[in-house]
Amino acid sequence: MLFNSFGFIFIFLPATFFVYFYLRSTQLVNAPKVWLISASLLFYGWSNFIYLPLILSSILFNFFISKAILKFDLVNKQFLSKKNLLKVGIISNIGLLIYFKYMNFFITNVNSVFSSNIDLLNIILPLAISFFTLQQIIFLVDSYEDLVKEKSFLNYLLFITFFPQLILGPIVHHHQMMPQFEDKKNYFINYKNISLGIFIFSIGLFKKVVIADSFEVFATQGFDVANTLNFFEAWVTSLSYTFQLYFDFSGYMDMAVGIALIFNIQIPQNFNSPFKASGIIDFWQRWHITLSNFITTYIYTPIVMSFKNLNIHKAMLATFLAFLIAGLWHGASWMFVIFGSLHGIGLVTNQYWNKYWKKKFKINLNFYLAWFITFNYVNIANVFFRARDWSDASKVINSMFSVDNIVIPSLFENKLIFLSNYGMVFGEFLNNIGGNNRTILWILITLIIVLFFKNSMELLKTFKPSIWSALLTLFFLIYSILNISKNSSFIYFNF
Repeated sequence: MLFNSFGFIFIFLPATFFVYFYLRSTQLVNAPKVWLISASLLFYGWSNFIYLPLILSSILFNFFISKAILKFDLVNKQFLSKKNLLKVGIISNIGLLIYFKYMNFFITNVNSVFSSNIDLLNIILPLAISFFTLQQIIFLVDSYEDLVKEKSFLNYLLFITFFPQLILGPIVHHHQMMPQFEDKKNYFINYKNISLGIFIFSIGLFKKVVIADSFEVFATQGFDVANTLNFFEAWVTSLSYTFQLYFDFSGYMDMAVGIALIFNIQIPQNFNSPFKASGIIDFWQRWHITLSNFITTYIYTPIVMSFKNLNIHKAMLATFLAFLIAGLWHGASWMFVIFGSLHGIGLVTNQYWNKYWKKKFKINLNFYLAWFITFNYVNIANVFFRARDWSDASKVINSMFSVDNIVIPSLFENKLIFLSNYGMVFGEFLNNIGGNNRTILWILITLIIVLFFKNSMELLKTFKPSIWSALLTLFFLIYSILNISKNSSFIYFNF
């Protein structure tokens, strides 16, 4: 089920909300949780109920591993020690992810290298397996470190399946979520949270339906339809996908935050104006924040701790390896490996620049130049994130940097003179703009929005219910609902 669907907006969400708070008003302590879990499993299984047993089995396994971890003393030297139980849990979760997400990728590469003919497995990638796997690994580690001692299977089930963040995150800790469900002040309808939630949901819906889905048309044309691209078409294609990816994913997160707020639950911020970043380090502190935190805590730190006589060069190697793994986490493709490697190289270069080169050469990059380099580096890396294979990526990249096929769009030709001395009206101007030129204008407008306007989380912090906020919310909702497409899924559903 999609947030951007009529069934979700007009049936599922209202029914789940009213029944949940009605049950909260009764003396039945567990009934509201059971209802919310049931609704969340319906939400998860709506597209394909065959994977419900998989997620439930994974949840059951991890809960009992965590219970077993809590029963063993840290200094126990037996085989079933606390540390060994944690290893069993982590390896099992990673093994599940490898089987469903990477086994066919592995077989394909073995066939390619050894000229073998091993048949691919008939596997369909289960929805959200990457996210619920990471969340459960975090829970096991938190259990090992005595940061959480969850004894109720019902609570754990709710923690993993809570539908606003089940499919695409954000990746949350138990202590960030479950105390909110137990807080008695959250048992009752909070109209301020409802107004906040609907407001931020409407922004997310607008981001997805109006902005991201518009850019999808341009990106698909360049990546999947066109056989060749000229210089401007290649840049339009790459920028279109970069903006599609951002507004698609951040739009989902806004909707998730808004829905959770309606239920009096606050989930972590996952985006903070990443395209305002002036360095790759800054970018990853703003983009998919909960994943960045996971990479730092659960991938980078263990790699660093495995080194003896740690120094800056080994730390940078750990940084590169962590993002190489993070790139592959996104999907079973060499394109994701290249994507992760590029960001790893970018982070390492940024760190070396800050620690050595900036001081040695006494060069402070102008903020605007630093932003320009960062934004374009991210945009180029996103070409590999979107491309299906190397030929797909090279088609776009080669044209982006080719001086042999520059074709200036009519928007930038001498026709623009009509804007100055001849008093041409704006409507007439728009009528003279072709399809590619409309795309360029759309990119420029969107760039202005992401650079000079407050992001949705900033708006959330300063939000005050008023007639103007209500009208703005209604505009976002109505305009988005009128433009909902039945086939518009979210990009990260594929990961």
